Amino acid sequence: MHATLYGIPMSHPVISARLMLAHKGVAVRERELVAGLHPAMLAAHGFRPTTVPAVRFADGRRVQGSLAISTHLDREVPGGAPLYPDAPAARAAVEEAELWGEQVLQPVPRRMIRRCMADSLALRQWFAREATPFPAPRVSGAVLTPTVLLFARMAGADRAQRAADEAGLDALLHRVDALVQDGVLGGETPNAADFQIAPSLRFLGAFAHLRDRVRAHGPAWSLAQRIAPAYPDVPS
Repeated sequence: MHATLYGIPMSHPVISARLMLAHKGVAVRERELVAGLHPAMLAAHGFRPTTVPAVRFADGRRVQGSLAISTHLDREVPGGAPLYPDAPAARAAVEEAELWGEQVLQPVPRRMIRRCMADSLALRQWFAREATPFPAPRVSGAVLTPTVLLFARMAGADRAQRAADEAGLDALLHRVDALVQDGVLGGETPNAADFQIAPSLRFLGAFAHLRDRVRAHGPAWSLAQRIAPAYPDVPS
């Protein structure tokens, strides 16, 4: 089986989808879209809503969102390694962790990067250099300002939410530590929850002002390093 994965640079849900597709043995062609312009680009490819990750499978079916993609792979792609354990209780635990990872943990680094970029021209210039095809990142970073502010509002990434996310970070990491220690995450064969959660941890651990806090959680950070590729360091 083969599929086309549409994504944007540095998107942790896109990384989750990429890892799950590879785990299931799906041959993937990637289409990298321009961050900020990706809603219009996805619409041109027939996707509604216009969010990433988005996958078009060989049979023409389109699936969007990391959780929907794992569900589709589990139901429709018999090959490759399983994303969920066979035992009902173990499967339920993985599904619960995966849902938490998608609904609770995944939005935190998304809001964080958007708020930080909204507050810092230097960070917008860094993003233009690292994650867009635009020339002259110093100029492009300034040009990106209206788009960054719009996407921050769309994510609910205001300053109060950033403060709340940072205050609640250790509780999230403690939960991941517990899931690893209980064997729900970090088993010999990665599962859907591993793929859902690890890229978010990797992203959080790339923020200069959060790095030490994230990496102090040994089980969570070891999981992130094992499963997900490294992110470029996000400057303060």
